[in-house]
Amino acid sequence: MVGIITRRCAPDRRFRFESDQRGWQRWTGLAKKAPAEVLAVGNAVQAGIYSDPTDFPTPPVDEATFKGALDGYNLKTTAAQDGSKKAIAERDHQGEIVGKMLRDLAHYVAIACKGDMATFLKSGFEPASTAKVTAQPLSYFIRKIKPGKHSGDFVITLASVQGAAAYELRWAPTVNGTPGTWTTQLITKTRPATSVKGLTPGTTYTFQVRSFNDDSGFSDWSDPITRVCT
Repeated sequence: MVGIITRRCAPDRRFRFESDQRGWQRWTGLAKKAPAEVLAVGNAVQAGIYSDPTDFPTPPVDEATFKGALDGYNLKTTAAQDGSKKAIAERDHQGEIVGKMLRDLAHYVAIACKGDMATFLKSGFEPASTAKVTAQPLSYFIRKIKPGKHSGDFVITLASVQGAAAYELRWAPTVNGTPGTWTTQLITKTRPATSVKGLTPGTTYTFQVRSFNDDSGFSDWSDPITRVCT
């Protein structure tokens, strides 16, 4: 049984994995699936992610490596049908490898699709739940926004949200209270503060943040906050 979930982002920026039957599997439709079902999802993901470089240009696992892992899992699943403890152990070990890759790919797709379900579904994943985390007050997401060292820069300090695997910051020039075209930035950790550079001095900008959780996907966007760029 494949069962791996990211609990938190470690200091070296790699994700720590633990055996579990919750979290990312529920969100991507992999909870409690038998090996044959996991293989079916894996094949669908391979056909979806790697066939569309426009939507998914830089997957964290290359296609040859992912296909090799799936093929190995398929062979070991077949071998385990004789009930041999050794064969079953080898199948489960290979399943953990496939699970880690699927977890990485699911996390990547969730960020790359930017909350658009149609794009997410192109990847081959099928979300088991579309529930969202209730939006928190702005102060809960953004602790501080201050000018950077250079004109056109901001330094933004985010609050850590329990269970969040990543955050998405967006900003847009704003005229008469109406934001223009949004620019987004993926943030994997809240420390150190995030720098936003190259903005236009004298222009008002609106900022919002949302978190990503492996159980429920993206939260709602935080309340907007505006600052004049100096």
